[in-house]
Amino acid sequence: MYRMTVLYPPPTDPDHFREYYVNTHLPLAARLPGLRAMRYSLDVSGAGAESPYFAIFEGEFDSAEAMAAAMSSPEGKAVAADVPNYASGGAQILHFAPIEGS
Repeated sequence: MYRMTVLYPPPTDPDHFREYYVNTHLPLAARLPGLRAMRYSLDVSGAGAESPYFAIFEGEFDSAEAMAAAMSSPEGKAVAADVPNYASGGAQILHFAPIEGS
């Protein structure tokens, strides 16, 4: 499994972010080829301190190659091009192969 995590800093208009992200952006992301699962959280809070992030997205792919193919596809390019429409604070993208522990 290979995971993509997207971290969104607080936007200038949280209400617009929530509405656009849920109703427009997530349906685009759901069409990424090879996407096995996705989850997201809004209004993220910190433990004992203010969170530097407003929202978090996680997408799972079979491999790094599958994720790269998804992001270079027309659907992936559409997802990337859509980010400025709601994320005024930008987005930080991380990707990695998670290690399962016992």
